[in-house]
Amino acid sequence: MKRIITLVFIISFSCVKAQEPEQAKEVVIAFFNAFHQQDTLAMKELVYDSIKMQSIGLSKSGSVKLSTSSFDSFLKSIAGIPDTVNFEERILDYKVRVDVLMANVWTPYEFYINNEISHCGVNNFQMIWDDNTWKIFYIVDTRHQEGCK
Repeated sequence: MKRIITLVFIISFSCVKAQEPEQAKEVVIAFFNAFHQQDTLAMKELVYDSIKMQSIGLSKSGSVKLSTSSFDSFLKSIAGIPDTVNFEERILDYKVRVDVLMANVWTPYEFYINNEISHCGVNNFQMIWDDNTWKIFYIVDTRHQEGCK
């Protein structure tokens, strides 16, 4: 009986194929391509149903502030950027870690508005392997003006 249970356990885990780190990175690249094109429909296709978004920064008084926003609010703000405003989030690197059904993509960035640096920091994308693709279920970033280019 122990052998049967062990065999079932091994077979069930061998059916879950470890995903390639490059696949998770490609989702983040697609997310930023859609972001820069203000294509909110394409961005929605890349995220899990219950995505959470947070930012870490400093308040005006200098204390650490963790803020939460809805993905719908984020999409509305992206769609509402006027054509006269040129914005670009330059990703400086991709660090990807994968463990079968979960991936993490860490991306240091610089954010520019009308070719002037606005802020910099790091994005952290948490992903879940769902329906044969990576879906972003959590995004947290840091934002600061100090230490940018």
